[in-house]
Amino acid sequence: MKKLMIASSFVLLTLQNGFAQETKDAGQGYVFFAPGVATPGRDGTVHFGVGGDLLFRGIGIGTELGYLTPIRHFRDGIGVLSPNLSYHFGSGKVSPFLTGGYSLFFRDGHANGFNYGGGVNYWVSNRMALRFEVRDNVLAGYTNTHFVGIRAGLTFR
Repeated sequence: MKKLMIASSFVLLTLQNGFAQETKDAGQGYVFFAPGVATPGRDGTVHFGVGGDLLFRGIGIGTELGYLTPIRHFRDGIGVLSPNLSYHFGSGKVSPFLTGGYSLFFRDGHANGFNYGGGVNYWVSNRMALRFEVRDNVLAGYTNTHFVGIRAGLTFR
């Protein structure tokens, strides 16, 4: 899983450097770390990963790959692959966004779910932003288990 995450990060960041030279809205990549909680039960979780969006007039289509794990049992985590749609409000120094889509949870098998959330990018330069977001990943088939995380990360153009 570590090798897959590192390889995905490298590919996304490399691609984003090429996108950034074309237009401001062509695309962006991001990395995140999210402490959170799983409900029911209120167990503490950690979710981290990488993602990217192709943007056109504020509308984004993208994907992200992450690892979601209980804090107490790091090796018991699951992979999360999420193709999403997003909407980005403006392109100023503070750029809020909403996102949502499908979530594929995987480990030895797989399960389906969905995710939704919103946040803000605070652009500290033309190419890098601080990213703050709240996201809920819902494992719909299992008593509606929610994995709510408060994300912090970096966005790159």
